[in-house]
Amino acid sequence: MRKAGILMPISSLSSPWGIGTLGQAARDFADFLQAAGQSCWQILPVGPTSYGDSPYQSFSSFAGNPYFIDLDDLAAEGLLKAEEYQNLPWGNDPEQVDYSALYAFRFSVLRLACARLWARDGEDAAAFCRENGDWLEDYALFMALKGRYGGRAWQEWPRDLRLRDPAALEQARTALSREISFWKGVQVLFFRQWRALKEYANCRGISIIGDLPIYVAGDSTDVWANPEQFQLDKEGRPTQVAGCPPDGFSEDGQLWGNPLFDWGRMEKEGFRWWLRRASFQFQLFDALRLDHFRGFDSYYAIPYADKTARNGVWRPGPGIAFFQALKKTLGKREIIAEDLGFLTPSVRRLLRQTGYPGMKVLQFAFDSRDTGSDYLPHCYTPNCVVYTGTHDNDTIQGWMASAPRKDVSFAREYLRLNCREGYHWGMMRSAWASPADLAIMQAQDLLGLGSRARMNTPSTLGGNWVWRARPESFTPALARRLRREMKVYQRLPRTSDTSKRS
Repeated sequence: MRKAGILMPISSLSSPWGIGTLGQAARDFADFLQAAGQSCWQILPVGPTSYGDSPYQSFSSFAGNPYFIDLDDLAAEGLLKAEEYQNLPWGNDPEQVDYSALYAFRFSVLRLACARLWARDGEDAAAFCRENGDWLEDYALFMALKGRYGGRAWQEWPRDLRLRDPAALEQARTALSREISFWKGVQVLFFRQWRALKEYANCRGISIIGDLPIYVAGDSTDVWANPEQFQLDKEGRPTQVAGCPPDGFSEDGQLWGNPLFDWGRMEKEGFRWWLRRASFQFQLFDALRLDHFRGFDSYYAIPYADKTARNGVWRPGPGIAFFQALKKTLGKREIIAEDLGFLTPSVRRLLRQTGYPGMKVLQFAFDSRDTGSDYLPHCYTPNCVVYTGTHDNDTIQGWMASAPRKDVSFAREYLRLNCREGYHWGMMRSAWASPADLAIMQAQDLLGLGSRARMNTPSTLGGNWVWRARPESFTPALARRLRREMKVYQRLPRTSDTSKRS
């Protein structure tokens, strides 16, 4: 079945309170997707973010981002009063997230809501905590300890807490019980709103595609509570870290810095930790984009003390054994493999063995340094997902303005682009027309926005993850135009009443 969807991060939804949330703007966007004949809503990871604000560097693989909790919905529930949040300075630019304002004010507002939650709905909240205790107990204690130590990474905590001495942990649980209850309450609120939004979208025929990063942040509950699953020394510090080697785009490579998994131990344990992580994600999402697929075939290991990625080496990953365990435990699930970058024959073989659809990015098709690119639409097979660009790409309009002239000329000729309607429509149309079973467009490209709306520029700090759509962006006229394109390229949902809406 041919389908289409939009990549729209939760943070990028419009909101008067600083950042996109799980509230009315999210429900409105689900309505827009339905009216526009879309089948899927792809988002970025929804975990709590740390320094740098990247959703790919989260304090937990399980917890939800406190910033995404909608304050108006809390007020409607009676957990907040309007005057407690509406007059706070959430930022001056409706098209940019001001993370400093969120950090300064959001948690004090959430403390008011959580106090009322425990007073009014304490029994239901306690039931949630029991059901999720296998991750929530450690996460709430982790966040409470971070507060005690001024936000410092857990590797800088006192040794007994860093290495999880049972007596020290029990003492901390007693001393920090109020803070622990707050962090648990935040998760109760997040998941209550998340499940309501997912049900709302699913009832409108919209499936939600989540994004599962392969690596976890070093400063995370994942590593602190499960050190045996990672390549750490006896003091809890990484021996090697993740990244990718030098290439034509970066002469030093990319030093991501994430701790690496101890895949040997994980396999002996039947990949228990990973399966628990994936299982939880599939409780939240209808499908998953699996980040950095090639890392499951082989991964790049960089000495911990190095300042660049030049001295890294490739080591074997878990291979097909991991995916066989995943299928045995979870059954057949919808997974998109992020197989971008240089792919070796063994990576291609692993992708074929899994049967997962890989990704095609149209912006990569016109690189004049790469002849015979398999990112050109005429090379696609149906079992793939085509994007004009991902969160790591410039927007179409930005790319057309900044890419090498040879690349742009090739794109204009190949795609027969028409500047009068906007280059973005021509490029999106070629994706919808392609054989790919699923076509996902960035929301910024649907709106024809320039480079200021770019979500992320890899290997840079500052200015990333901040774009937000204006409230009036997703209009009925745009939905009607998009729906017509879906009808032309046979990507309307089967349940769609085309006789009434086309």
